[in-house]
Amino acid sequence: MAAEQSTITKKRRRGEAIHAAQCGECFKWRVITTREEFEDIRSKLIEDPFVCSKKKGGSSCEDPGDIEYDSSRIWAIEKPGLPKTPVGFKNELIIRNNLSKFDSYFITPTGEKLKGPSGIASYLKQHPEFDDRLSVSNFNFTNPKIMADTLSDISPKKKKKIIIPRD
Repeated sequence: MAAEQSTITKKRRRGEAIHAAQCGECFKWRVITTREEFEDIRSKLIEDPFVCSKKKGGSSCEDPGDIEYDSSRIWAIEKPGLPKTPVGFKNELIIRNNLSKFDSYFITPTGEKLKGPSGIASYLKQHPEFDDRLSVSNFNFTNPKIMADTLSDISPKKKKKIIIPRD
């Protein structure tokens, strides 16, 4: 795993998403408590690599890692430098039944669920209050890559839709 990559993970048992970033110095994984903080780290990762001391609440490379990279969870790597989800919108990832990739949806401030650039463009056109401050380019349509080595102990019979809210 490269140090400059950040991840979101899916905890299988309870269905909750865990956001984590890997320290660029000690390579330990640090749990990031909110999606907003995670997106902030991810958006700056190229020019400002994450290190343990940048974790909110304090942490050090001397501390044990918060989480281990293993197959007890489904791990997905997000590209560094991607923009944050615009304020008022939420991004939801739904993993396909065959666990091959995610489908990404944006939940609007009015509660509508949109998919893809055309859905966002249409919504923004219908809601002129966003015209002057938002465009399709403000949205991240790049889905995380599922790490195949973390899928090894999932039975094909137990594969279900897994939803990871990005909030």
